[in-house]
Amino acid sequence: MRLLDLYCGAGGASVGYHRAGFEVIGVDILPQPHYPFEFVQGDALDFLQNRAGALGFDAVHASPPCQAYSSMTRGTNAGQGDHPTHVRIVRQRLIQTGLPFVIENVIGAPMRKDLLLCGTMFGLDVLRHRLFELGGWRIGNPPIHQRHRGGVTDWRHGKAKVGPYYGVYGRRAGRRGVIAEWQEAMGIDWMVTRRELTQAIPPAYTDWIGRRLALVAA
Repeated sequence: MRLLDLYCGAGGASVGYHRAGFEVIGVDILPQPHYPFEFVQGDALDFLQNRAGALGFDAVHASPPCQAYSSMTRGTNAGQGDHPTHVRIVRQRLIQTGLPFVIENVIGAPMRKDLLLCGTMFGLDVLRHRLFELGGWRIGNPPIHQRHRGGVTDWRHGKAKVGPYYGVYGRRAGRRGVIAEWQEAMGIDWMVTRRELTQAIPPAYTDWIGRRLALVAA
């Protein structure tokens, strides 16, 4: 089975689907030198509308830019207007394909809350809550959301705070964990920059989703 991963970044979602049995092709507007599968650099919406139909995909995943909906962005001077808001148009075009699809984004994005996943559900040491909207199919009960054992390693008000989890955001080395700690917390070993990791989701999420999606797409 073939899956198209739109806005794929360095491939956090793609690797999960690959582990679930899909052949994955990723599309992103930016170069992704560490993406582990076949990669097309280009506009995701243009690819979906003009090229995807000829390649025989069985399902589609899309992770549109999330900065406009992120609580961290809303708490800064950046503002929503400085970031693209693609969720609605992506949904429209995915529905037109007639394929089962998954849209992933942060809490606060304008999407149906079919599924909420966090790293604690998969035994990971990362607090990364993500919403998933499912199109053309449904899913069973998610893993149990484990009670948090404490806070996030961070640096606040000039003092270091050490917790059992990592937030995996920001770019200042050492204050929220070094790259090796982020890689282990996310279950990712092929991404080597902080930017790649901050933009990714743990593959465990889409491995779990993909094994259920495969039953529908087959």
